[in-house]
Amino acid sequence: MKKQLAILRNDPWLEPYAPAIEGRHQDVIRKLEEITANTDGSLVQFANAYKYFGLHRAKNGDWIFREYAPNATKILLIGTFTDWQDDERYALTRLNDGTWEGRFPADSIHNGDLYKMRVFWDGGEGERIPAYAERVVQDENTKIFSAEVYFPEHPYKFKIRKFRPDTQPLLIYEAHIGMGQNKEGVGTYDEFRRNVLPRVAKDGYNTIQLMAIQEHPYYGSFGYHVSNFYAASSRFGTPDDLKRLIDDAHEMGIAVIMDIVHSHAVKNELEGLGRIDGSYDLYFYGDSRREHPAWDSLCFDYGKNSVLHFLLSNCKYWLEEYKFDGFRFDGVTSMLYYNHGLGKAFGGYGDYYDGGQDVNAIVYLTLANILIHDVNKHAITIAEEMSGMPGLATKFDDGGMGFDYRLAMGIPDYWIKMIKEKKDEDWHPTSIFWELTNRRADEKTVSYCESHDQALVGDKTIIFRLIDKEMYWHMMVDDRNGVVERGMALHKMIRLVTLASINGGYLNFMGNEFGHPEWIDFPREGNGWSYKYARRQWDLVDREDLKYKFLNRFDNAMIEVVSKVYDFQALPVEKLWEKDDDQVLAFRRGDLIFVFNWSPTRSFSDYGFLAPAGEYEVVLNSDDPFFGGNGLADNSVHHFTMPDPLYSPAGKGWLKMYIPARTAQVLRVVKQRPVRKSTAKPKAEKPAAAATGEEKPRRKPGRPRKVKTEE
Repeated sequence: MKKQLAILRNDPWLEPYAPAIEGRHQDVIRKLEEITANTDGSLVQFANAYKYFGLHRAKNGDWIFREYAPNATKILLIGTFTDWQDDERYALTRLNDGTWEGRFPADSIHNGDLYKMRVFWDGGEGERIPAYAERVVQDENTKIFSAEVYFPEHPYKFKIRKFRPDTQPLLIYEAHIGMGQNKEGVGTYDEFRRNVLPRVAKDGYNTIQLMAIQEHPYYGSFGYHVSNFYAASSRFGTPDDLKRLIDDAHEMGIAVIMDIVHSHAVKNELEGLGRIDGSYDLYFYGDSRREHPAWDSLCFDYGKNSVLHFLLSNCKYWLEEYKFDGFRFDGVTSMLYYNHGLGKAFGGYGDYYDGGQDVNAIVYLTLANILIHDVNKHAITIAEEMSGMPGLATKFDDGGMGFDYRLAMGIPDYWIKMIKEKKDEDWHPTSIFWELTNRRADEKTVSYCESHDQALVGDKTIIFRLIDKEMYWHMMVDDRNGVVERGMALHKMIRLVTLASINGGYLNFMGNEFGHPEWIDFPREGNGWSYKYARRQWDLVDREDLKYKFLNRFDNAMIEVVSKVYDFQALPVEKLWEKDDDQVLAFRRGDLIFVFNWSPTRSFSDYGFLAPAGEYEVVLNSDDPFFGGNGLADNSVHHFTMPDPLYSPAGKGWLKMYIPARTAQVLRVVKQRPVRKSTAKPKAEKPAAAATGEEKPRRKPGRPRKVKTEE
């Protein structure tokens, strides 16, 4: 009897769709057997396209170049070594499988030479950048992109060959290299390494997610219209500069994952894959599905083994050549559905199994996850997916697609809706708690209040929604402004409750930890090609006379609180109290209790709720003056639960404390009282399971020191 997949055992509501789920599982197995038939079943060996295609040096120093271009009738290499003229000495030879190959003497091509292919096909010809080019540069004057020969005499050698990310919990700092500097211009890998990496380490994040790494012709696309999938963007520096950045991050104990774009590609033909051999369907669909209806880009045909070869090899390339620790896959929803998920509500399970799913894309994503974890069993994979497809972040063996995490994309939308549409008096704890903890039990998520998406032009960051124009005039330390004080208080509370309720990871976009003002706007015709809003104003948080430092301190402190609890994200989230008319929420994770008073006007003295009996100390208080608060509560006071005959047999008591309006506090148990056995005849309530978190030893340089409260 065939064993039922775990995803079906764990979720009875999926039973009606078992044939579809099991069918896709078998599709992956069949495709895996098919593409690895010539590699003894090894997917890792199959994903070696980049070692065969592209420009390489033979052991004797000669050059070997290969390109897959079955529609081409003739291909020449042209470049600075031919004075950009056709030269038959650089003609390629067609092999039987549609591959073109050229072998050239060692002295015919040199490091730093620029080159392209001149491709001929029936009815046309054109200059093309090789699909596997590992270095692509843009001429400052002509703005034309070309491949560059990059074989430095002394290539960078990694100091750390093996690195294991810290995912307990996963704390992600989402960043963009180009906008990671104060100046109005494009930042570099080296500047980021020297100036931003130390900030990330000090802030306590253990992972950096780098955006816009794959080469893209238009800077303002934020890296999402990729042209050259194997080339690290040269506008930020050299490949060795990026390797040095990743190596230094590893030395600091920080993992580095890449925002990888395999959901679509730029339409450009001169720079990208669009018609690299003159055909329309080498990498993409050749019919009406070729162009993405919303993104002005091209859609990969995941049903072709040659496309799988290209994309799977791309995953392996970044892991092995640059030592990236994993990927955040962009646009997964667009990949999963033939209609790209556009205009569909996804109101029930039937919407995921109605025949509108692209099974080829599902097979590719599953194979990508299998490959990535075969190359590096500690690698991290995250899916940016908004439809809620079941099994996305479930192991393949259990019937899923194998991602480690999925982004909780509904959470930032929820916070935007709350800020825009709800009065402060209508912020209900029941709604907040449900939104933050409503997720599939068999999948880990990355929770976040806001990412780069919420900071782009046309949207607003949380701090800017809360404070708006007052940020320009009232962020001085000695300036008391009601709008600013409300905004800062809620900013701290929103971030803490989101972090405190994670079941996998937490993400913050660069600069939002200190409430970076304004939006992100990359240079474009509409803003006069200005870089004013495509940067991070680090001087704001560094200034002692501004309030940004308070938000940054609080972010550091809350990150430290959860970082010191081993496997914090795996601890049960036990709701202790929620009362909408009081706007008070309290929940427990291990030895920590998180208490929130969302009321804008009502402070409560001796507010009681049931908690495990014992003694508690305050380890974090959003109202502390050190974090820009009013200091209304005394952090040195220890809190003791009061016994209640009704609950004492279960090890519970009433924890009473002062909770000022619009504040959050985190308590930690100092001493827990033992549970007494009841002698009464009625059966006592079953004792609550004690989920405790073991404190992690500090093991990373750059961890923030414990925050001390100012008197």
